[in-house]
Amino acid sequence: MGAETEADCAEPPHQPRETRLLPWPGAEGKPCYLITDDRGGPVSRLADATESIQLSMGTQLLAHARAMLPRTPQGELRFLAERLTEALQDALRVAESRGRRGSSGRHPRP
Repeated sequence: MGAETEADCAEPPHQPRETRLLPWPGAEGKPCYLITDDRGGPVSRLADATESIQLSMGTQLLAHARAMLPRTPQGELRFLAERLTEALQDALRVAESRGRRGSSGRHPRP
């Protein structure tokens, strides 16, 4: 009586769940979050891959814009500006997500 059993001692301490801002918008363009205990889960891996693609596309678009700008007619600048705006939005979402995951990796639920 009163003695702890092995099962009582083996129970791991409760760890708070991690909230991650995903690199794509949710319904109506609102931020989309993943609440998980598993950083290596399928949605986390998809988000990592999507972030990598978004940043790579932004880098390529920036290089293309730098090469194009000096000789681009004004009508084509709007299209370029729209794509650059999309790439910047993606990059800022990635930066915010990575900032939320910071050094501790744990953040309060939004």
